[in-house]
Amino acid sequence: MPVAPPPIDRLSADPGRRRLLTALLGAPLLASGGLAGCSDGAATSTQDGPVELSVFWWGNTRRADRTEKVLRLYSERNPRVTFRVTWQGTDGYYDRLATQAAGGNVPDLIQIDDTMLTEYTQRQIILDLTDRVSDNRLDLRGLPEGLIRSGTVEGRTMAVASGQTHAAVVFNRELLRELRVPEPRGGMTWADYISWAEQVTAAGDGRVAGIMDASGDQRALWLWLRSQGGEFYRGNQLGFGADELVAWFELWQRARKARATPGAALVEQTDGRELTRQPVVTGLTAASFAWSHQLPELQRLTRAELGVVGFPGPPAAQWARASMSWAAFRGTRHPDIVTDLINFLTTNGEAGTVLGHERGLNASLAVRRYTEGSITDPTEKRAAALGATLADQLGPAPAPPPKGNVKVRTLLVAAAESVRVKRAGTRAATTRFLSQANAALAA
Repeated sequence: MPVAPPPIDRLSADPGRRRLLTALLGAPLLASGGLAGCSDGAATSTQDGPVELSVFWWGNTRRADRTEKVLRLYSERNPRVTFRVTWQGTDGYYDRLATQAAGGNVPDLIQIDDTMLTEYTQRQIILDLTDRVSDNRLDLRGLPEGLIRSGTVEGRTMAVASGQTHAAVVFNRELLRELRVPEPRGGMTWADYISWAEQVTAAGDGRVAGIMDASGDQRALWLWLRSQGGEFYRGNQLGFGADELVAWFELWQRARKARATPGAALVEQTDGRELTRQPVVTGLTAASFAWSHQLPELQRLTRAELGVVGFPGPPAAQWARASMSWAAFRGTRHPDIVTDLINFLTTNGEAGTVLGHERGLNASLAVRRYTEGSITDPTEKRAAALGATLADQLGPAPAPPPKGNVKVRTLLVAAAESVRVKRAGTRAATTRFLSQANAALAA
Protein backbone atom coordinates (compact mmCIF):
# COMPACT_ATOMS: atom_id res chain seq x y z
CA MET A 1 0.00 0.00 0.00
CA PRO A 2 1.75 3.22 -1.11
CA VAL A 3 1.98 5.75 1.69
CA ALA A 4 2.20 9.48 1.06
CA PRO A 5 5.08 11.03 3.05
CA PRO A 6 3.85 13.39 5.79
CA PRO A 7 5.76 16.53 6.79
CA ILE A 8 9.31 16.09 8.05
CA ASP A 9 9.76 15.79 11.80
CA ARG A 10 12.59 17.85 13.31
CA LEU A 11 14.19 15.34 15.62
CA SER A 12 16.67 17.59 17.41
CA ALA A 13 18.82 17.82 14.29
CA ASP A 14 21.94 19.91 14.71
CA PRO A 15 21.50 23.03 12.48
CA GLY A 16 25.25 23.39 11.95
CA ARG A 17 25.56 19.78 10.82
CA ARG A 18 22.57 20.17 8.53
CA ARG A 19 24.25 23.12 6.78
CA LEU A 20 27.37 21.02 6.39
CA LEU A 21 25.39 18.13 4.91
CA THR A 22 23.68 20.49 2.49
CA ALA A 23 27.04 21.73 1.32
CA LEU A 24 28.38 18.22 0.94
CA LEU A 25 25.32 17.13 -1.02
CA GLY A 26 25.81 20.02 -3.39
CA ALA A 27 29.28 18.63 -4.11
CA PRO A 28 27.59 16.04 -4.56
CA LEU A 29 28.40 13.83 -1.56
CA LEU A 30 26.26 11.96 0.95
CA ALA A 31 27.17 12.12 4.62
CA SER A 32 27.08 8.71 6.25
CA GLY A 33 25.11 7.79 9.37
CA GLY A 34 27.37 7.99 12.38
CA LEU A 35 26.27 6.90 15.85
CA ALA A 36 24.98 10.14 17.32
CA GLY A 37 24.17 11.75 13.99
CA CYS A 38 27.78 12.77 13.26
CA SER A 39 29.40 12.02 9.93
CA ASP A 40 32.01 9.26 9.82
CA GLY A 41 32.69 9.65 6.12
CA ALA A 42 31.03 10.10 2.74
CA ALA A 43 29.75 8.04 -0.13
CA THR A 44 29.77 9.28 -3.70
CA SER A 45 26.42 9.75 -5.36
CA THR A 46 25.79 8.39 -8.82
CA GLN A 47 24.32 11.65 -10.12
CA ASP A 48 23.63 15.29 -9.35
CA GLY A 49 20.13 16.55 -8.64
CA PRO A 50 17.19 14.98 -6.80
CA VAL A 51 17.25 11.27 -5.99
CA GLU A 52 14.15 9.20 -5.20
CA LEU A 53 14.71 5.80 -3.62
CA SER A 54 12.02 3.14 -3.41
CA VAL A 55 11.80 1.13 -0.17
CA PHE A 56 9.69 -1.98 0.47
CA TRP A 57 9.12 -3.87 3.72
CA TRP A 58 6.57 -6.00 5.53
CA GLY A 59 5.03 -5.15 8.87
CA ASN A 60 2.17 -3.41 10.61
CA THR A 61 1.21 0.26 10.82
CA ARG A 62 3.42 0.76 13.87
CA ARG A 63 6.49 -0.40 11.94
CA ALA A 64 5.46 1.72 8.98
CA ASP A 65 5.10 4.85 11.13
CA ARG A 66 8.52 4.42 12.68
CA THR A 67 10.26 3.50 9.44
CA GLU A 68 8.78 6.44 7.57
CA LYS A 69 9.77 8.77 10.40
CA VAL A 70 13.37 7.58 10.15
CA LEU A 71 13.36 7.99 6.37
CA ARG A 72 12.12 11.56 6.80
CA LEU A 73 14.94 12.14 9.26
CA TYR A 74 17.39 10.93 6.62
CA SER A 75 15.85 13.28 4.03
CA GLU A 76 16.14 16.15 6.48
CA ARG A 77 19.87 15.58 6.64
CA ASN A 78 20.14 14.81 2.91
CA PRO A 79 17.61 17.21 1.33
CA ARG A 80 17.85 15.97 -2.24
CA VAL A 81 17.04 12.36 -1.28
CA THR A 82 13.35 11.46 -1.03
CA PHE A 83 11.55 8.14 -0.73
CA ARG A 84 8.73 6.24 -2.33
CA VAL A 85 7.67 3.69 0.26
CA THR A 86 5.52 0.57 0.03
CA TRP A 87 4.70 -1.86 2.79
CA GLN A 88 2.29 -4.68 3.51
CA GLY A 89 1.63 -7.60 5.85
CA THR A 90 3.76 -10.73 5.92
CA ASP A 91 1.40 -12.82 3.77
CA GLY A 92 2.08 -12.31 0.09
CA TYR A 93 5.17 -10.16 0.63
CA TYR A 94 7.58 -12.45 -1.21
CA ASP A 95 4.99 -13.20 -3.89
CA ARG A 96 4.84 -9.50 -4.65
CA LEU A 97 8.63 -9.22 -4.53
CA ALA A 98 8.95 -12.15 -6.94
CA THR A 99 6.63 -10.39 -9.38
CA GLN A 100 8.73 -7.25 -9.15
CA ALA A 101 11.91 -9.26 -9.68
CA ALA A 102 10.46 -10.92 -12.78
CA GLY A 103 9.83 -7.46 -14.21
CA GLY A 104 13.23 -6.12 -13.21
CA ASN A 105 11.69 -3.38 -11.05
CA VAL A 106 12.67 -4.42 -7.52
CA PRO A 107 12.72 -1.45 -5.09
CA ASP A 108 16.12 0.07 -4.33
CA LEU A 109 16.02 -1.13 -0.72
CA ILE A 110 14.06 -4.16 0.45
CA GLN A 111 13.45 -5.93 3.72
CA ILE A 112 14.42 -9.59 3.58
CA ASP A 113 14.88 -12.42 6.06
CA ASP A 114 17.34 -15.27 6.17
CA THR A 115 14.83 -17.77 4.80
CA MET A 116 15.04 -16.11 1.36
CA LEU A 117 18.48 -14.53 1.41
CA THR A 118 20.36 -17.40 -0.26
CA GLU A 119 17.77 -17.75 -3.01
CA TYR A 120 17.76 -14.03 -3.81
CA THR A 121 21.55 -14.06 -3.82
CA GLN A 122 21.80 -17.00 -6.21
CA ARG A 123 19.16 -15.48 -8.47
CA GLN A 124 21.31 -12.30 -8.58
CA ILE A 125 18.48 -10.06 -7.46
CA ILE A 126 20.29 -8.30 -4.61
CA LEU A 127 23.50 -6.31 -4.59
CA ASP A 128 26.78 -7.80 -3.36
CA LEU A 129 27.92 -5.45 -0.59
CA THR A 130 31.25 -7.15 0.15
CA ASP A 131 33.52 -4.45 -1.32
CA ARG A 132 31.65 -1.76 0.56
CA VAL A 133 32.16 -3.65 3.81
CA SER A 134 35.86 -4.21 3.15
CA ASP A 135 36.57 -0.46 3.00
CA ASN A 136 33.96 0.42 5.68
CA ARG A 137 31.71 2.38 3.36
CA LEU A 138 29.23 -0.07 4.85
CA ASP A 139 30.22 -0.19 8.50
CA LEU A 140 29.53 -3.51 10.21
CA ARG A 141 32.19 -3.14 12.90
CA GLY A 142 29.61 -2.53 15.63
CA LEU A 143 27.49 -5.60 14.86
CA PRO A 144 27.75 -8.92 16.71
CA GLU A 145 29.52 -11.58 14.67
CA GLY A 146 26.35 -13.67 14.55
CA LEU A 147 24.39 -10.86 12.90
CA ILE A 148 27.13 -10.29 10.33
CA ARG A 149 27.04 -14.00 9.60
CA SER A 150 23.27 -13.87 9.09
CA GLY A 151 23.74 -11.57 6.10
CA THR A 152 26.60 -13.53 4.55
CA VAL A 153 26.07 -16.00 1.71
CA GLU A 154 29.03 -18.00 0.36
CA GLY A 155 31.45 -15.55 1.92
CA ARG A 156 29.73 -12.46 0.49
CA THR A 157 27.86 -9.78 2.42
CA MET A 158 24.42 -9.65 0.82
CA ALA A 159 22.33 -8.01 3.55
CA VAL A 160 22.65 -6.15 6.83
CA ALA A 161 20.61 -7.04 9.89
CA SER A 162 18.02 -4.44 10.85
CA GLY A 163 17.51 -6.00 14.27
CA GLN A 164 18.26 -8.99 16.46
CA THR A 165 15.65 -11.39 17.79
CA HIS A 166 15.48 -14.56 19.88
CA ALA A 167 13.26 -17.60 19.95
CA ALA A 168 11.05 -17.26 23.01
CA VAL A 169 8.17 -18.69 25.01
CA VAL A 170 5.34 -16.15 25.21
CA PHE A 171 2.84 -16.96 27.95
CA ASN A 172 -0.43 -15.66 29.40
CA ARG A 173 0.64 -14.34 32.79
CA GLU A 174 -2.90 -13.62 33.99
CA LEU A 175 -4.13 -17.11 33.14
CA LEU A 176 -1.28 -18.76 35.02
CA ARG A 177 -2.03 -16.64 38.09
CA GLU A 178 -5.66 -17.68 37.87
CA LEU A 179 -4.72 -21.37 37.58
CA ARG A 180 -2.03 -21.01 40.26
CA VAL A 181 0.58 -22.57 38.01
CA PRO A 182 4.12 -21.15 38.13
CA GLU A 183 5.41 -19.30 35.09
CA PRO A 184 7.70 -21.22 32.72
CA ARG A 185 11.43 -20.74 33.12
CA GLY A 186 13.79 -19.93 30.30
CA GLY A 187 16.20 -22.72 29.51
CA MET A 188 14.13 -25.49 31.11
CA THR A 189 14.62 -28.89 29.50
CA TRP A 190 12.20 -29.96 26.79
CA ALA A 191 10.86 -32.70 29.03
CA ASP A 192 10.30 -30.22 31.86
CA TYR A 193 8.61 -27.79 29.48
CA ILE A 194 6.10 -30.43 28.39
CA SER A 195 5.54 -31.51 32.01
CA TRP A 196 4.83 -27.90 32.89
CA ALA A 197 2.26 -27.79 30.07
CA GLU A 198 0.57 -30.89 31.44
CA GLN A 199 0.16 -29.09 34.78
CA VAL A 200 -1.51 -26.15 33.04
CA THR A 201 -3.98 -28.36 31.17
CA ALA A 202 -4.85 -30.24 34.35
CA ALA A 203 -5.25 -27.06 36.41
CA GLY A 204 -7.64 -25.65 33.81
CA ASP A 205 -9.70 -28.86 33.61
CA GLY A 206 -8.91 -29.09 29.91
CA ARG A 207 -10.53 -25.78 28.95
CA VAL A 208 -7.13 -24.51 27.82
CA ALA A 209 -4.03 -26.48 26.84
CA GLY A 210 -0.59 -25.74 28.19
CA ILE A 211 1.38 -25.18 24.99
CA MET A 212 1.18 -25.16 21.22
CA ASP A 213 2.05 -28.31 19.29
CA ALA A 214 5.40 -27.36 17.71
CA SER A 215 6.05 -30.61 15.87
CA GLY A 216 5.88 -28.76 12.54
CA ASP A 217 7.76 -25.65 13.72
CA GLN A 218 11.13 -25.47 11.94
CA ARG A 219 12.49 -23.01 14.49
CA ALA A 220 11.68 -25.36 17.37
CA LEU A 221 13.13 -28.41 15.64
CA TRP A 222 16.26 -26.48 14.70
CA LEU A 223 16.91 -25.39 18.30
CA TRP A 224 16.08 -28.87 19.63
CA LEU A 225 18.68 -30.32 17.25
CA ARG A 226 21.27 -27.75 18.33
CA SER A 227 20.60 -28.52 21.98
CA GLN A 228 21.89 -32.02 21.19
CA GLY A 229 24.86 -30.89 19.15
CA GLY A 230 23.10 -31.16 15.80
CA GLU A 231 22.04 -28.72 13.07
CA PHE A 232 19.09 -28.37 10.74
CA TYR A 233 21.37 -27.79 7.74
CA ARG A 234 24.98 -28.60 6.98
CA GLY A 235 25.89 -26.72 3.85
CA ASN A 236 23.19 -27.27 1.26
CA GLN A 237 21.93 -30.50 2.83
CA LEU A 238 19.87 -31.50 5.84
CA GLY A 239 21.98 -31.81 8.95
CA PHE A 240 19.92 -34.59 10.52
CA GLY A 241 18.59 -38.00 9.63
CA ALA A 242 15.63 -40.27 10.23
CA ASP A 243 16.42 -41.15 13.84
CA GLU A 244 16.48 -37.53 14.97
CA LEU A 245 13.23 -36.62 13.20
CA VAL A 246 11.44 -39.71 14.52
CA ALA A 247 12.55 -38.78 18.06
CA TRP A 248 11.21 -35.25 17.51
CA PHE A 249 7.82 -36.43 16.30
CA GLU A 250 7.59 -38.93 19.17
CA LEU A 251 8.34 -36.16 21.67
CA TRP A 252 5.22 -34.33 20.50
CA GLN A 253 3.17 -37.52 20.33
CA ARG A 254 3.84 -37.95 24.05
CA ALA A 255 2.87 -34.33 24.63
CA ARG A 256 -0.43 -34.82 22.81
CA LYS A 257 -1.15 -38.03 24.67
CA ALA A 258 -0.62 -36.19 27.97
CA ARG A 259 -2.99 -33.43 26.75
CA ALA A 260 -0.24 -30.83 26.99
CA THR A 261 -1.30 -29.49 23.56
CA PRO A 262 -4.67 -28.74 21.90
CA GLY A 263 -6.44 -31.29 19.72
CA ALA A 264 -5.20 -31.92 16.18
CA ALA A 265 -8.01 -29.94 14.50
CA LEU A 266 -7.19 -26.85 16.55
CA VAL A 267 -3.43 -27.15 15.97
CA GLU A 268 -3.87 -26.93 12.20
CA GLN A 269 -5.27 -23.43 12.68
CA THR A 270 -1.96 -22.26 14.15
CA ASP A 271 0.52 -23.75 11.67
CA GLY A 272 0.78 -20.51 9.67
CA ARG A 273 2.92 -17.46 10.40
CA GLU A 274 0.15 -14.97 11.13
CA LEU A 275 0.39 -13.58 14.66
CA THR A 276 -3.39 -13.28 14.91
CA ARG A 277 -3.53 -17.09 14.91
CA GLN A 278 -1.03 -17.55 17.70
CA PRO A 279 -2.75 -19.83 20.26
CA VAL A 280 -1.57 -17.74 23.21
CA VAL A 281 -3.65 -14.80 21.94
CA THR A 282 -6.61 -16.81 20.65
CA GLY A 283 -6.97 -18.51 24.04
CA LEU A 284 -6.15 -22.06 22.92
CA THR A 285 -3.00 -22.32 25.03
CA ALA A 286 -1.28 -20.70 27.98
CA ALA A 287 1.98 -20.42 26.05
CA SER A 288 3.38 -20.63 22.55
CA PHE A 289 6.61 -20.09 20.68
CA ALA A 290 7.36 -16.76 18.99
CA TRP A 291 10.23 -14.46 18.17
CA SER A 292 10.97 -12.00 20.95
CA HIS A 293 10.53 -8.92 18.73
CA GLN A 294 6.92 -10.07 18.08
CA LEU A 295 5.93 -9.67 21.73
CA PRO A 296 4.60 -6.08 21.42
CA GLU A 297 2.36 -7.01 18.49
CA LEU A 298 1.13 -10.16 20.25
CA GLN A 299 0.34 -8.06 23.32
CA ARG A 300 -1.79 -5.73 21.21
CA LEU A 301 -3.85 -8.73 20.11
CA THR A 302 -4.98 -9.68 23.62
CA ARG A 303 -6.14 -7.97 26.79
CA ALA A 304 -4.30 -10.50 28.97
CA GLU A 305 -0.84 -9.57 30.18
CA LEU A 306 1.82 -11.55 28.31
CA GLY A 307 5.20 -12.57 29.65
CA VAL A 308 8.27 -13.81 27.78
CA VAL A 309 11.15 -16.14 28.66
CA GLY A 310 13.82 -17.97 26.74
CA PHE A 311 13.22 -21.12 24.72
CA PRO A 312 13.49 -24.61 26.22
CA GLY A 313 16.96 -26.08 26.07
CA PRO A 314 20.35 -24.42 26.68
CA PRO A 315 20.64 -20.77 25.57
CA ALA A 316 23.77 -21.75 23.64
CA ALA A 317 21.50 -23.55 21.16
CA GLN A 318 20.39 -20.10 20.00
CA TRP A 319 22.40 -17.53 18.09
CA ALA A 320 22.26 -13.82 17.31
CA ARG A 321 19.58 -14.13 14.64
CA ALA A 322 18.57 -11.22 12.46
CA SER A 323 14.85 -10.61 12.83
CA MET A 324 15.02 -9.22 9.30
CA SER A 325 17.62 -7.46 7.16
CA TRP A 326 18.08 -4.71 4.61
CA ALA A 327 19.26 -5.61 1.11
CA ALA A 328 19.85 -3.46 -1.96
CA PHE A 329 18.52 -4.24 -5.43
CA ARG A 330 21.34 -5.30 -7.75
CA GLY A 331 19.98 -2.99 -10.43
CA THR A 332 19.65 0.14 -8.30
CA ARG A 333 20.87 3.32 -10.01
CA HIS A 334 22.09 4.66 -6.65
CA PRO A 335 24.16 1.94 -4.95
CA ASP A 336 26.27 4.37 -2.92
CA ILE A 337 23.26 6.27 -1.61
CA VAL A 338 21.51 3.02 -0.71
CA THR A 339 24.69 1.95 1.11
CA ASP A 340 24.69 5.21 3.04
CA LEU A 341 21.01 4.73 3.89
CA ILE A 342 21.68 1.23 5.25
CA ASN A 343 24.45 2.72 7.39
CA PHE A 344 22.02 5.32 8.69
CA LEU A 345 19.30 2.80 9.48
CA THR A 346 21.65 0.49 11.34
CA THR A 347 24.35 2.69 12.95
CA ASN A 348 22.73 6.06 13.66
CA GLY A 349 21.76 6.73 17.27
CA GLU A 350 18.81 9.02 16.53
CA ALA A 351 17.48 6.56 13.96
CA GLY A 352 17.80 3.79 16.52
CA THR A 353 15.87 5.84 19.07
CA VAL A 354 12.97 6.32 16.64
CA LEU A 355 12.89 2.67 15.57
CA GLY A 356 13.00 1.41 19.16
CA HIS A 357 12.47 -2.34 19.46
CA GLU A 358 10.05 -2.61 16.52
CA ARG A 359 12.43 -4.91 14.59
CA GLY A 360 14.08 -6.30 17.71
CA LEU A 361 17.27 -5.24 19.46
CA ASN A 362 19.15 -2.74 17.34
CA ALA A 363 21.75 -4.48 15.20
CA SER A 364 24.55 -2.16 16.38
CA LEU A 365 25.89 -2.69 19.90
CA ALA A 366 26.84 0.99 20.06
CA VAL A 367 23.32 2.08 19.12
CA ARG A 368 21.89 -0.23 21.78
CA ARG A 369 23.96 1.62 24.36
CA TYR A 370 23.05 5.00 22.88
CA THR A 371 19.31 4.27 22.99
CA GLU A 372 19.34 2.61 26.41
CA GLY A 373 16.53 4.04 28.50
CA SER A 374 14.64 5.47 25.50
CA ILE A 375 12.27 2.49 25.16
CA THR A 376 9.03 3.29 27.00
CA ASP A 377 6.66 0.55 25.80
CA PRO A 378 6.47 -2.07 28.62
CA THR A 379 6.36 -5.04 26.23
CA GLU A 380 9.28 -3.70 24.20
CA LYS A 381 11.19 -3.37 27.47
CA ARG A 382 10.46 -7.00 28.35
CA ALA A 383 11.57 -8.20 24.94
CA ALA A 384 14.74 -6.09 25.10
CA ALA A 385 15.49 -7.39 28.59
CA LEU A 386 15.29 -10.98 27.35
CA GLY A 387 17.77 -10.18 24.60
CA ALA A 388 20.15 -8.57 27.09
CA THR A 389 19.89 -11.62 29.37
CA LEU A 390 20.73 -14.04 26.55
CA ALA A 391 23.44 -11.90 24.95
CA ASP A 392 26.47 -13.58 26.53
CA GLN A 393 25.06 -17.11 26.37
CA LEU A 394 24.40 -17.51 22.65
CA GLY A 395 26.12 -20.06 20.46
CA PRO A 396 27.72 -19.62 17.03
CA ALA A 397 25.43 -18.60 14.18
CA PRO A 398 24.82 -21.02 11.31
CA ALA A 399 24.88 -19.89 7.71
CA PRO A 400 21.61 -18.59 6.27
CA PRO A 401 19.39 -21.49 5.12
CA PRO A 402 20.07 -22.81 1.61
CA LYS A 403 17.85 -22.27 -1.39
CA GLY A 404 14.83 -24.55 -1.03
CA ASN A 405 14.38 -23.80 2.68
CA VAL A 406 10.86 -22.42 2.23
CA LYS A 407 9.78 -25.67 0.57
CA VAL A 408 11.47 -27.69 3.32
CA ARG A 409 9.63 -25.69 5.96
CA THR A 410 6.30 -26.39 4.23
CA LEU A 411 7.14 -30.09 3.99
CA LEU A 412 7.88 -30.24 7.71
CA VAL A 413 4.47 -28.79 8.54
CA ALA A 414 2.82 -31.37 6.27
CA ALA A 415 4.79 -34.26 7.78
CA ALA A 416 3.95 -33.19 11.32
CA GLU A 417 0.28 -32.87 10.42
CA SER A 418 0.20 -36.35 8.88
CA VAL A 419 1.57 -37.81 12.12
CA ARG A 420 -0.75 -35.69 14.25
CA VAL A 421 -3.93 -36.84 12.49
CA LYS A 422 -2.57 -40.39 12.12
CA ARG A 423 -2.50 -40.43 8.34
CA ALA A 424 1.01 -41.83 8.67
CA GLY A 425 3.23 -43.25 11.35
CA THR A 426 6.30 -41.36 12.50
CA ARG A 427 8.69 -43.54 10.49
CA ALA A 428 6.67 -43.33 7.27
CA ALA A 429 6.18 -39.55 7.61
CA THR A 430 9.88 -39.13 8.31
CA THR A 431 10.93 -41.17 5.27
CA ARG A 432 8.63 -39.20 3.01
CA PHE A 433 9.81 -35.86 4.43
CA LEU A 434 13.51 -36.70 4.00
CA SER A 435 12.99 -37.78 0.41
CA GLN A 436 11.01 -34.68 -0.54
CA ALA A 437 13.22 -32.28 1.41
CA ASN A 438 16.40 -33.61 -0.18
CA ALA A 439 14.82 -33.22 -3.60
CA ALA A 440 13.81 -29.62 -2.81
CA LEU A 441 17.35 -28.77 -1.72
CA ALA A 442 18.86 -30.37 -4.82
CA ALA A 443 16.57 -28.55 -7.25
